Amino acid sequence: MRTSHLRTARAARTALLVAAVAAASLGLTACGGDDGAKDAGSASQSAGAPAASATTGATGTTGDTGTTGGTGASGDATASAAPAAAKGSTGGTTGGTASGGTESGQGASDATAPVCAHGDVKITAAKADEVPTEHVVLTATNTSGRACRLLGHPLIAFGEIQTAKDVPPVAKSKPAAPVVLNPGAPAYANVRVSNGGVHEDNKVVKEFNVNLFAADGPAEGSVVVAAPAGGLAVDEAVAKTGYWTPELRNGADEF
Repeated sequence: MRTSHLRTARAARTALLVAAVAAASLGLTACGGDDGAKDAGSASQSAGAPAASATTGATGTTGDTGTTGGTGASGDATASAAPAAAKGSTGGTTGGTASGGTESGQGASDATAPVCAHGDVKITAAKADEVPTEHVVLTATNTSGRACRLLGHPLIAFGEIQTAKDVPPVAKSKPAAPVVLNPGAPAYANVRVSNGGVHEDNKVVKEFNVNLFAADGPAEGSVVVAAPAGGLAVDEAVAKTGYWTPELRNGADEF
């Protein structure tokens, strides 16, 4: 009987130990489960944090690029583009001007440049480098501030305009292209005033008139040109004029 009781007591203790171990195991499992859940939550938060940051960062980036950055970039681009356009406009103006030859004389479109009127040019006369003087060179300088076309040849009157003999042009001196003068640019015309002979029927002139051609004939008004110092001995019977040209040319302007 005693032995039976001992076995029963041992079995009871064993059962209690098993139950205690099982309970402890369940408690540890429960604790482990909470910690695991916490760890999983932390991991989830950790994993979610970059995602949120990425989203925030992407939003921020989008905001920077689309709103702030875009506006800033657009503003900078606009600010940079305006001077560039202005420079570009100036360069077109500067390049076109340079290639158009404002400084060299020729340049404006033949079709768009108006015809030079007598008030658009200043005309001067200089004796040729010869003795006796047989030629003078007329220089017409564009003083209008805009380009203009100088047509034909100078209409010269060595005396009263109404009664003076017309001075005929020399055909070989006619230029191949129209003479278009930019502001400040000159054109020239060689003029024979005599044959240099002492027996010619010369008259001394201190000034004379030069008229220009309009599109439909002689222009209104004329320019009074002062003769070179000492005046000119002019024989109207032999006087001839060359056409207006951007420069005097050997051969074509010798007559």
